[in-house]
Amino acid sequence: MSVPGLLVAAPRSSSGKTTVALALMRALARRGLRVRGAKCGPDYIDPAFHRAATGHPSFNLDSFAMGPALLDAVAGHAAAGADLVVAEGSMGLFDGVRAAPSRTGANADIAARYGWPVLLVLDVSGAAQSAAAVALGCATYDPSLRVAGVVLNKVASPRHRRLVEAGLERVGIPVLGALARDAGLVLPERHLGLVQAGETADLEARLDRLADLAEAGLDLDAILACAAGAAPSAAGALPPPPGQRIAVASDAAFSFLYPHQEAGWRAAGAEIVPFSPLADEAPPADCDVCWLPGGYPELHAGRLAAAERFRAGLRAFAAEKPVHGECGGYMVLGESLEDADGVAHRMAGLLAVATSYARRRLHLGYRVAHLVADGVLGPAGTRLVGHEFHYAGEMTAAPDESVALARVTDAEGTDLGFAGHRSGQVTGSFFHLIAAEPA
Repeated sequence: MSVPGLLVAAPRSSSGKTTVALALMRALARRGLRVRGAKCGPDYIDPAFHRAATGHPSFNLDSFAMGPALLDAVAGHAAAGADLVVAEGSMGLFDGVRAAPSRTGANADIAARYGWPVLLVLDVSGAAQSAAAVALGCATYDPSLRVAGVVLNKVASPRHRRLVEAGLERVGIPVLGALARDAGLVLPERHLGLVQAGETADLEARLDRLADLAEAGLDLDAILACAAGAAPSAAGALPPPPGQRIAVASDAAFSFLYPHQEAGWRAAGAEIVPFSPLADEAPPADCDVCWLPGGYPELHAGRLAAAERFRAGLRAFAAEKPVHGECGGYMVLGESLEDADGVAHRMAGLLAVATSYARRRLHLGYRVAHLVADGVLGPAGTRLVGHEFHYAGEMTAAPDESVALARVTDAEGTDLGFAGHRSGQVTGSFFHLIAAEPA
């Protein structure tokens, strides 16, 4: 059975996409619909909120990082058992990298591939009829897309709404709802975006309030009627597991594991065994690989430094079996981590790198890497595609080929040199793996 979908997108970032997407997901789920979320692009925080709103996993759909077969496999898993897929965009509707058509990483690639109409969120603060010109541009920029209608966000008054609607009526774009300017709707944030779903106080109450606002301010029946297109079936290969029994660090410091990775591991019969470094737990010795995802270790550096059982257990595990760390996990595998106050905390000491969050500088973008040597991520030469988003930096010298994990470029092929580290069976880097291809 084909499953229709909608893409909640916007002309730019910070327009209210997450607010509208969560409100819509929760409201439709409360009506008894089997709603599934998806996130366009490399994001590991929003899918956790989608899961809280719908009660089901939400998957990332990335037209740059994922080849067509993997993209369709993930989309199929996103739609499995659903009545409707509500996908949330990232940045602006057409924002991506310079790449082959339909492979730019933009939200628009996903909507066009699966025939999902666009529900355009317009932040109308500081604008009235001019908002219609923006909407019209989005509606006509790419003829392969269909903008089904708009939701007005941050409406100041009934008069303001009438003025905005007058402009949209002139260009023939339907208004399918409106939300007033309300600071209470804003979810709490920190340096990498929203505070994690599991850490957000009163999350269920917040989601129910968003659903109430959707019932009152959005034409849910009209929005449902706009849903169209179809995701493929859930056939196709997801990423294979790095082992059959995988110890995965999982707590407030380590939570950024892409859902399609986890789903692929489970689909192949692997068992995921969570443990908490913040609770001073060591990776279980009966696992055959240990994975330290990204997260916020910089906010918990003191506790991690004091977690003697965790660090000793991790070193013992690494003496015999593979260990890999991504971003925050990479920082913890290093010699030390400097927190925002400039205090250096001792880490596991398994990789020859020292990192600092005190000397903040944004690192953001896709990374295309080729492994230097055989390891848990694949044989030498394997092509990896991932994404970096962090403010921490390396205080130690850049690695050379003898200790680096991979040779890396950005999305446009600019050589960034060697990146990440390896030592024995321990590997790590700042980029989060999305897809891997054989050499």
